[in-house]
Amino acid sequence: MADLLPETDNRDFLELRASSLRGLVQDHKGQDVSILDLRGTCNWTDFFIIATASSKTHIDGLERHIKDYCHENGIDILGCSRKNTEDEWRLIDLGQIIIHLMNQQSREFYDLERLWRNP
Repeated sequence: MADLLPETDNRDFLELRASSLRGLVQDHKGQDVSILDLRGTCNWTDFFIIATASSKTHIDGLERHIKDYCHENGIDILGCSRKNTEDEWRLIDLGQIIIHLMNQQSREFYDLERLWRNP
């Protein structure tokens, strides 16, 4: 439905959607939750939401809450990274918004905020 809105409304809508998802992750104890606005920097997505989770179980729970939110709000999930035994980083692809759930070690190592910072 957002694709049917005028460009300026679509931009505002995406910002509100990203902000709502950020709040959801914060409400479920995601730590240091940030939103990177990649519009004008990246041609395949508009926002990254990055959060630190305390454990694999916490990552699983956050993913479940995000999927429930998406289902309730008619948001298509285009893909999720596969779960593995280490599960240090989970990616949830919503198209224009990509959510990264990471443990502290991965968050510090990959430092996505620094990598995607505008020059």
